Amino acid sequence: MTRTPADETTDKPQRGPKPPIPLSVITGFLGSGKTTLLNRILKDPAMADTAVIINEFGEIGLDHLLVDQASDGILELSSGCLCCTIRGDLVTTLENLLRRLDNGRMDRLARVVIETTGLADPAPILHTVMLHPYLVMRYRLESVVTLVDAVNGLETLDTHEEARRQVAVADRLVLTKTDLIEAQGAHEGLTALKERLAHLNPGARLLDTQAGEATPDRLFDAGLYNPETKIPDVAKWLNAQAYEAAHDHDHADHDHGQRHHHGHGHDVNRHDDKIRAFTLSTDRPVSASALEMFLDLLRSAHGSKLLRVKGIVCLAEDPDRPVVIHGVQHVFHPPATLEGWPDQDHRTRMVFITYDLPEGFVRKMFEAFSGALLPDTPDAKAMTENPLAISGFTSPIRN
Repeated sequence: MTRTPADETTDKPQRGPKPPIPLSVITGFLGSGKTTLLNRILKDPAMADTAVIINEFGEIGLDHLLVDQASDGILELSSGCLCCTIRGDLVTTLENLLRRLDNGRMDRLARVVIETTGLADPAPILHTVMLHPYLVMRYRLESVVTLVDAVNGLETLDTHEEARRQVAVADRLVLTKTDLIEAQGAHEGLTALKERLAHLNPGARLLDTQAGEATPDRLFDAGLYNPETKIPDVAKWLNAQAYEAAHDHDHADHDHGQRHHHGHGHDVNRHDDKIRAFTLSTDRPVSASALEMFLDLLRSAHGSKLLRVKGIVCLAEDPDRPVVIHGVQHVFHPPATLEGWPDQDHRTRMVFITYDLPEGFVRKMFEAFSGALLPDTPDAKAMTENPLAISGFTSPIRN
């Protein structure tokens, strides 16, 4: 039987861009239980074909899982997972994983999990992927998971700014050692810790390891990337209602002159007043140029204060195809255009977690760029035509 060129074309494997690989970061202060959690979840069949990158080999006891040592510092595990240590540059490690996948030395790579040291701010790791032109195409930031020690959590949050930042940027907060709290009968302290975490990050889902809640699907399925449908669940990712509810609650308490006090003897806001979590929303479509100017000005003047920004934006030029934005400090992931709205809410919604940057200042700037008419404030057209008009937005105005 004679083969035609069409037959040969059909036989060839289909080429095209590969779907991005979900990448998550696990962080938490020293002693929070990252080693214990990783050892447990790596045995779960759902973690097969997962690469785990850890900062310091030996910090996590994986010896009993090792089958043999491969090249490039990568270790194959009996669970079907992979583990590699950062022996230098994180970019090199991530590129090596892709190289092994692309040349067939690795059959499948379903997910990458990076575990940070206890004193680390997770932002630089997120920057590594978001700033690299190749990695940003091959990996998709999925979730930040922060572990909190239920026994020492309040004291740690009081003492260490790094711990507060780790909590503030998380998509998932995982309580560890709650069994010790139960044994000590310190239920009031646990309640206070949960309220403290809700104040720092109202949008994060809270999981309890002792209750069996810290499973791979709950830890890593944050909504931005769905490997099954490839369609992000933006509403789940943003969880904007939680920030709005927390905002309304704070205002109600302020209106009634109330302040919360708990069993540990001080106001929940005492150490956290510089960290703010809030949402901005509008029914008005925003022009692409106004959105770009707003984000550029915000990150250039106050990037270090933007712990995390994520949102879905209705563009005036294409209102049926919203844009998803995701930023960490001064670095923003390239905007992703969706083929349609993921839910019935077609408003622009953006979640901000900031450090020492007032909500009122950010809100005023956004409203000016989005077309709201505000007294004594330049509108988007004025700022576009006259760069001097934006000078009033380079210094926050305390609200």
